[in-house]
Amino acid sequence: MGVKEILEKGRLGRNEIITLLESEGEEKQLLFKKASEVKMREIGNRVHFRGLVEFSNICGKDCYYCGIRKSNKEAQRYNLSDEQILEAARFAYENKYGSLVLQGGELESSGFTQRIEKLIREIKRLSAGKLGITLSLGEQKEEVYQRWFDAGAHRYLLRIETSNPELYKQYHPSNTLHDFARRLTCLKTLQRIGFQTGTGVMIGLPFQTTADLADDLLFMKQFDIDMVGMGPYIEHQHTPLYQYRSELLPIQVRFDLALKMVAILRILMKDINIAAATALQAIDPLGREKAIKIGANIIMPNITPGKFRNDYALYENKPCVDEEPEECKNCLDVRIQLADGEIGYGEWGDSKHFHKRLT
Repeated sequence: MGVKEILEKGRLGRNEIITLLESEGEEKQLLFKKASEVKMREIGNRVHFRGLVEFSNICGKDCYYCGIRKSNKEAQRYNLSDEQILEAARFAYENKYGSLVLQGGELESSGFTQRIEKLIREIKRLSAGKLGITLSLGEQKEEVYQRWFDAGAHRYLLRIETSNPELYKQYHPSNTLHDFARRLTCLKTLQRIGFQTGTGVMIGLPFQTTADLADDLLFMKQFDIDMVGMGPYIEHQHTPLYQYRSELLPIQVRFDLALKMVAILRILMKDINIAAATALQAIDPLGREKAIKIGANIIMPNITPGKFRNDYALYENKPCVDEEPEECKNCLDVRIQLADGEIGYGEWGDSKHFHKRLT
């Protein structure tokens, strides 16, 4: 069955998704056109900002793909002060971003839990409750997630990177700190507590096939996820996976696959929030805009103080590291317009899927 017939049929199983992922030329454009139509019909052209604060690159994990992994002695470690984080939150509030993302290396301790809880309450206070708060702080105990939810955070992004347990073992050390089952348990816990729950995968990893990517998309649908952040894998020279760089798909192919993943996911899960990953822009200057056109509806402008941005290096060639938050905002205003989008200033931009799931 060809792409046209698959899109007309509308039922996407594993084989159909693989065909769509392998589409090229006119058939790929048919996929993008369909995804754009679904997006406009289901959620419109509204694009919502999530002001991203990468407040620390100190991490307790040792994932083989990540530039801030614990064992990377070349990383320049930093940890923003509470005052710097709150100043970034104030910028987001005053510039009507609507929402904020607190992201950092994965740490588990009572002190870390208390710090994040206090920051959430302070952000709520300084914004009179108007700033939505998303957390991306890795695996935690249920009581920690509950405390952060009670303090005022309402979204949580916990990427699985791959839904294949065997591949997961190849990308992580074999110990209890890097356990696939715990990752899934944490996602279920977040859903049960009441968070708008997000996950995501890397696209174009070593050893990964299009069948694996199809399974990733079906995993998200089966899990009934509310929001997704996924992008192309970009290697980092100070990581174990760098040794397999000669076996990787060409970078442009990874970029193309990432766009197709966004488009298929929009068709598969019509009303979720999908972020246009910053990694897309690391490959193509208009990467995020291209994702917006074919299905994404979330942008995460980086509002971390400029001098620290280059140190939160999950991958190489990270874009916009030399811009201050105001410059980033002005740039994105223009970029979203070029992508035929309309910025939802001052809006939380909650996942429609989340609210439907609760009713």
